[in-house]
Amino acid sequence: MAKVTGIGGVFFLANDDNNKLAEWYQEHLGISLQEWGGGLLEWENDHAEDGGVTVWNVAEANSEWFAPSRSRFMINYRVDDLEKLIEQLSAADIKILQGPEYYENGVFAWLLDPEGNKVELWEPKRWDEKNKR
Repeated sequence: MAKVTGIGGVFFLANDDNNKLAEWYQEHLGISLQEWGGGLLEWENDHAEDGGVTVWNVAEANSEWFAPSRSRFMINYRVDDLEKLIEQLSAADIKILQGPEYYENGVFAWLLDPEGNKVELWEPKRWDEKNKR
């Protein structure tokens, strides 16, 4: 059987100015924009301990998982240094909703983008004595 092998891209509509929103992602989350306006997240640049994985899941219709966002999606971005990124975001007056939180698959934090979409940040880590908090 032919099957899906990964995520080939993430695409969503801006509610207002798409260029301004893309620039926010570039400035605050480090997604480098290409000439055509989008960004490329290349696995070869990800040096996490897990070797690379993309999680896919469908939440229940009445789930509060994405709250306080009213969007019907949430994107999880892999990051290389979550604590440093949280410092940068806080210095830019971007509120961290929750986190950092430590789990067996890494460290997580959540925030809202300028249009109210919930963003999940994930630094993959091994669950060992060094990373348990």
